[in-house]
Amino acid sequence: MTPPLKLFTGNANRPLAESVAGWLGQPLVNMTVTRFSDGEVRVRCDESVRGADAFIIQPTCPPVNDNLMELLVICDALKRASARRIVPVIPYYGYGRQDRKAAGREPITAKLVADLLTRAGAERIFAIDLHAAQIQGFFDVPVDHLPAGPIIADYLRGKQLCGDEIVVVSPDVGGVERASYLAEALGARLAIIAKRRPEPNRAEVVEIIGEVEGRVCIMFDDIIDTGGSIAAGAEALVARGAASVYACCTHAVFSGDALARLLEAPLTEVIVTDTIPLATPPATTASPSITVLSVAPLLARVIEQIHNEDSVSTLFENHHR
Repeated sequence: MTPPLKLFTGNANRPLAESVAGWLGQPLVNMTVTRFSDGEVRVRCDESVRGADAFIIQPTCPPVNDNLMELLVICDALKRASARRIVPVIPYYGYGRQDRKAAGREPITAKLVADLLTRAGAERIFAIDLHAAQIQGFFDVPVDHLPAGPIIADYLRGKQLCGDEIVVVSPDVGGVERASYLAEALGARLAIIAKRRPEPNRAEVVEIIGEVEGRVCIMFDDIIDTGGSIAAGAEALVARGAASVYACCTHAVFSGDALARLLEAPLTEVIVTDTIPLATPPATTASPSITVLSVAPLLARVIEQIHNEDSVSTLFENHHR
């Protein structure tokens, strides 16, 4: 007998959770997620979850610590309420950039968060475009690492942004594999921006590897945080003769003045997904325009596959990452 499927969410991205619920034809479970007067997270589930597959849709996006703590407390509440299986659905995995020791006496916080989630009761994890694929190995439970690349590729093909005259640009050396998959999906060429980071959240372009003159360039990354790398990269591409520049990313962190910085950059369009809710609504009349693609159908399909004990990888057999 198939166990009941229950959907939960905290306060991180309720519109996305509601959209996933709509695709599944399954309502979100009524649950109280509030704060005590001193800021402590208070969670209470308002219906029985005993024996159910519990999926918690909660990105750990800004405010990262608040949303992470909500997720941990919800996991604990469901564990103590005798849920059959607890599966955090983490569209954006906060602390993912702290996946290694870059210098002495630094933590590996991505691993710490993985341990906290497992300890709280998570029996399976799925996330979209982890900053580094090896973060899957930080967990002692199964991890489904989902790509948003096919969603972005479908959108770009719909705009006829594909073929030999298009260049997919990796904004740094570390993102080459990600950009290569998109370039292959679009039948496009590949270029790489070599840059250095004199300090966190600050980037300087050193060189561009690849032919971009006279071509449409599509910069592709997993995260746009301050927007500095994308803005600097767009300026460097235009200076080297690019016909136009688009920017794509999965996770629109958009911290600080990022949105203003992007609007001032020589970009035709910025394409993101809704793994993180935009604090400022996209400006439809601004240049560049901000386009938000939904990952809700993808999350809904994967939740169904996991709940029915079917293969997740079959969903992507005909797609590039």
